[in-house]
Amino acid sequence: MVVLVLEGALPMDVGIPAEVFHPETGFGYEVSACGVSAGTVPSHGGFGFTVPRGLDALAEADTIIVPGYAPAGRPVPAQVLEALRSAASRGARIASICYGAFALAEAGLLDGLSATTHWDAADKLAQRHPQITVEPNVLFVDEGSVLTSAGAAAGLDLCLHMVRRDLGVSAANEIARGLVTAPYRAGGQAQYLPKSTSAGQGESLAATREWAMTRLDEQITVAGLAAHARMSPRTFLRRFTEETGSTPLQWVLRARVDTARELLESTRLPVDRIAEEVGLGTGSNLRLHFRRLLDVSPTEYRATFAGRS
Repeated sequence: MVVLVLEGALPMDVGIPAEVFHPETGFGYEVSACGVSAGTVPSHGGFGFTVPRGLDALAEADTIIVPGYAPAGRPVPAQVLEALRSAASRGARIASICYGAFALAEAGLLDGLSATTHWDAADKLAQRHPQITVEPNVLFVDEGSVLTSAGAAAGLDLCLHMVRRDLGVSAANEIARGLVTAPYRAGGQAQYLPKSTSAGQGESLAATREWAMTRLDEQITVAGLAAHARMSPRTFLRRFTEETGSTPLQWVLRARVDTARELLESTRLPVDRIAEEVGLGTGSNLRLHFRRLLDVSPTEYRATFAGRS
């Protein structure tokens, strides 16, 4: 894995993949940095990054991450764009954090796809590249071999998502615990709350989500969640959707599937028993949602990820 550090790089964006994929996590990732050429790359805020290699490193990488750089949309050297296109053509996975999406867009890697960037540059990205479906209010977008994330901390969500894809939920959770961060925020979760919703109101639903997580094996309704949050169902539904980017029942379903993923990785419980444990009732129901959300069966998932953590 190679982190491509461009002039004006945002220090936090560079540090996120370095921390998540660091070999000391014990999960087999190897991460290095490169620039247009080896040497010191000036970054945003007066810092500088010393990178050991130039663009030749991209020719060998299975995954390339392009952190954000300022100002948003600064022109990218032509040789960088060509190196990104070449890597994509041979099947490398390419991801961007924050304004890094502009480099992917200039290289043509986002044409015909959905993508995101920091919300304050989403309009600029859409105007410059109308062939891209820009999602201005999500944390990250996964288009398979090309992934994009919103600003700063959303890059952490994207990198943990990539770990989940590669190694499963347990590995991502372990890395998240080491970084003292939430192990899972769905890509569709809002980047920020609308101005009509105060920060205090947004935080007030965290306790209700935690409450629901301890009761996944029980029947969970919008009315029950609203009662716990001490809101009317209508108000709760609106605020929950604003805060998470999904309806309460969609969120509960995803939480149940993710909990089932952890049990498939870490136990030998039968699929029917896991379905009961997470509140999905029957094995056939669990298989249905697994196939719809993850495009694999529980048995296939277990064969791939069991014991990886």
